[in-house]
Amino acid sequence: MHVLLIHQAFAALDEAGGTRHHELAVQMVQKGHQVTIISSPVSYLTGKSRTGRVHWMEKETPQTGLTILRSYTYQALHKSFIHRVFSFFSFMVSSFLIGLGVKKVDLVWGTTPPIFQGVTAWLLARLKGVPFLFEVRDLWPAFAIAVGILKNPTLIHLSVWLEKFLYRHADRLVVNSPGFIQHVSERGARRVDLIPNGSDPEMFTPDGDGNVMRQQWGLTNEFVILYAGAHGISNDLDLILDSAQQLLTQPFVRFVLVGDGKEKRHLQDKALRLGLVNVIWAPPVPKNKMSEVLAAADACVAILKPIEMYKTTYPNKVFDYMAAGRPVILVIDGVIRQVVETADAGIFAQPGSSEALSAAVLQLAQNPIQARQLGANGRAYVQHHFNRTRLAGELITLVEEMRRKDV
Repeated sequence: MHVLLIHQAFAALDEAGGTRHHELAVQMVQKGHQVTIISSPVSYLTGKSRTGRVHWMEKETPQTGLTILRSYTYQALHKSFIHRVFSFFSFMVSSFLIGLGVKKVDLVWGTTPPIFQGVTAWLLARLKGVPFLFEVRDLWPAFAIAVGILKNPTLIHLSVWLEKFLYRHADRLVVNSPGFIQHVSERGARRVDLIPNGSDPEMFTPDGDGNVMRQQWGLTNEFVILYAGAHGISNDLDLILDSAQQLLTQPFVRFVLVGDGKEKRHLQDKALRLGLVNVIWAPPVPKNKMSEVLAAADACVAILKPIEMYKTTYPNKVFDYMAAGRPVILVIDGVIRQVVETADAGIFAQPGSSEALSAAVLQLAQNPIQARQLGANGRAYVQHHFNRTRLAGELITLVEEMRRKDV
């Protein structure tokens, strides 16, 4: 069957960003299916064009067997909320027009965020007379409202209406966290399937040589606390800097922040003002290089702002940390805490408390044997419960069932 995926932030393994969809799509191709992805040439993480230019459409046919169509997108993604909306709408329109030209499609797969591309996927599915699979990876607009990004009452009303419309009109709805099921069900989803975030342990080498990355960072035998991912409003990285300030008296502890995002400049300015010589900044790294980065870490941080809604999330980076055999310092409560504690894969630190984060860092830094054991526990747990190959199989079964029933 031919699956058409509409995904503005799609990233391949040789790009920085979340690669859930690349990994799942490749597994589909290996099972004999055809997958076409319409994506943006502008990196969702950095706001920059992947090639330096933004054309109406760029076609890629990597050796994985996927077909990737890069659709025009307004580039000033990180300038302001309004510019961000322009970016979303530009992709919604261009991806729809390009999607009309994709022939012999058997199923359209839409995903959110951003939610506007869900409209493209729904409309293309209806025009082509094929099933519409809608995947919810983020409870937008609920998260945007909770963090204070979305404030205008009219925009909130319209966003909530659109969210409910897409939930009601999806033939099947997939969520990547069990914490999302109640929310989408209460807003009209007819049938909800859980395909959780996970990781491919084969991508990581727990005992790999991290010395190359450590040398790049100017480190030798220090205890390295690593954060890898977006530097955005929701990520609460100010808290890591506050913890770093408290641990300036511990010269053997270093913090390395890998990634990019709208808040990175602000964070770097703050670190400079505070004299945080124990904080190192590194650029985004493609997924196929993350094994080397994580091998250079002694422990990894997953963190979000202390907002009630974030208790519903399954952050993908947690599973990558675990697959890499690294202990997780988890500054997120809720369903992901249940995973880490059940796996005995790390230490929970109360969200919003830099003192709790500092205590967790010191506990692992002063007990390296415990840290290594927690890392080993996490890797074993991911292999058995959150292996992406198995999860891809569940998704393939779902889409094949949708095609057979033509729901």
